[in-house]
Amino acid sequence: MSSKASHSQGVLLFKLNATQLFAMGTLKVKELVRYSKMSKLPNSHPTVIGTATIRSRSIPIIDMAKAVGYRAISEEELKDSYIIITDCQRKEVGFLVRGIDKIINCNWKDIKPPPSNVGRDAFLTGVTQFNNKIVQLLDVELLLSNVYPDDAVHSYPSLTDIQREMVKPLNILLVDDSRVARKQLSDALNGLNIPYKVATNGQEALDVMKQSATADEQVHLLVSDIEMPGLDGYELAFEVKNTPHLASAYIILHTSLSSEISVSQAHQVGANEALTKFDATELIEAILRGAQHHYELESQMA
Repeated sequence: MSSKASHSQGVLLFKLNATQLFAMGTLKVKELVRYSKMSKLPNSHPTVIGTATIRSRSIPIIDMAKAVGYRAISEEELKDSYIIITDCQRKEVGFLVRGIDKIINCNWKDIKPPPSNVGRDAFLTGVTQFNNKIVQLLDVELLLSNVYPDDAVHSYPSLTDIQREMVKPLNILLVDDSRVARKQLSDALNGLNIPYKVATNGQEALDVMKQSATADEQVHLLVSDIEMPGLDGYELAFEVKNTPHLASAYIILHTSLSSEISVSQAHQVGANEALTKFDATELIEAILRGAQHHYELESQMA
């Protein structure tokens, strides 16, 4: 790999209140549609205002403003509202917003982690600026886990004693800027009694890997999100594969984006696998493949 591709990506700017700009990556967005009449959905979460039929698909619609703690969108505002249809974590959902601003190109290096004083329940994964205005990047995973809490309950696969002992000696690093995603990853490994370390962004992960290598405790298996402030998952994978003392790590890019594009780009930057969040069985199977890869490399070097 001779050169690094640009990781500038489209970001959709939209409004949930009168004064602030919010955003999500366009890879999550399938389409934008104007508000249309919808059917009520019995026994649904208070923020799910109904289902809309869009291109013959019945899609649940969430009032995003209400879901993140702002005033609910009123009947009078509906005529000016838009629905953002997303494909995220294997779920097609529409988010009703007060208005669409524009789509801009944004390098993930320009997105900073949210301030530490915003609290654990803030729906933010990062902040940036556009035209001297603060733009808040929303944590869609956290939002969905609040609306669909049952989806966060997963049955975790079991491992044979041989499989567990094969994985336990490995140094595993989990990287995700979303608190919900980090918990999902941690729960999957905790349930199998597999040790690991955690980083909250790509730069922190790269620093951990370099420090570990210096201490002769190389990270053998890296599980990283793709969309992260600062150094994103693609850039992290590229840096790892192009740093000789890190390059042997088995890289699994783990993303909420249900997109073949993500898989293709993951392989281009040197990742071994790309998985769509969140299937614990698929994750553990990928980790087992990573363990097998590690021991094959060891045997070749012996």
